Amino acid sequence: MSLRRLINVGWTPWHVVGAVAMAVVGVVATLPAWSDIMAFAAKDEEASHIFLVPIVAAWMAWVRQARIRYCAPRGQYIGPILVAAGWGLYAYGFNQNFQSAWHFGAVLVVLGCILSVLGKNVLIRFLPAFAVLVFLVPVPGTVRQEISLPLQTATAAGTQAMLEILGVPLDRSGNVLSINGVAVAVAEACNGLRMVFALVLVSYAFAFSLPLRTSVRVIVLLASPLAAIGCNIIRLMPTVWLYGYSSEAVADRFHDISGWLMLPIAFMLLLGIVRVLRWALVPVAKFNLAYH
Repeated sequence: MSLRRLINVGWTPWHVVGAVAMAVVGVVATLPAWSDIMAFAAKDEEASHIFLVPIVAAWMAWVRQARIRYCAPRGQYIGPILVAAGWGLYAYGFNQNFQSAWHFGAVLVVLGCILSVLGKNVLIRFLPAFAVLVFLVPVPGTVRQEISLPLQTATAAGTQAMLEILGVPLDRSGNVLSINGVAVAVAEACNGLRMVFALVLVSYAFAFSLPLRTSVRVIVLLASPLAAIGCNIIRLMPTVWLYGYSSEAVADRFHDISGWLMLPIAFMLLLGIVRVLRWALVPVAKFNLAYH
């Protein structure tokens, strides 16, 4: 990308410096909420996907870098509007003990501070990269429980079916699988919810990092829960077998290591979905990501 062309559009190094400085100001102004978000991510495994969000946002901005040539630094008024809206949510969430509003308000304040320098054109052209920041807000416990219970039941049933197909004898009672006299709770062996938000995040990044048609993006996003169940079944099958026929220490170790493998496996599943659509002659690609 030509530096001269960026300068002609109106960009200077001071825009970058100003955006970073304003982001720091926004974080400092809402520091209690950001500290709480980081504490959630560090202590709660089901919120650990939060650490991936800045990486995904940076990647999605990078693949759209050519768009900056068409984004003159104009419309900075959008920044103060978002700061005001975010501060209102931040104060409301704090006073009403509404944690999600408190956290989301902090995210909006920082976003507004950045756009006070960069302007609305950047928001429009890089919208998917900004939208992914919503994943920074920890999901409330009640919502997680509503998702977790049916997910665990489906995972347990799927694992039982697959192991029985492979000739491994076991019984199931609810979310508990019994193998070789050992009872293994799905929530303990492989909590389906621990990866589901990370998988949804990966699906979002996949869908909006490639020049896919809107319909294909919708299919990929809707398929992410199925990918989560599939990945958890893949992870749970050897885990349950190890709990039944090996030591608990070995099973626990495998459980921890296999968790890191689920994201690349999910990515491969999503690639497989796109390949199947292409094989079925379904139009997949749109056009150059920098222009759409």
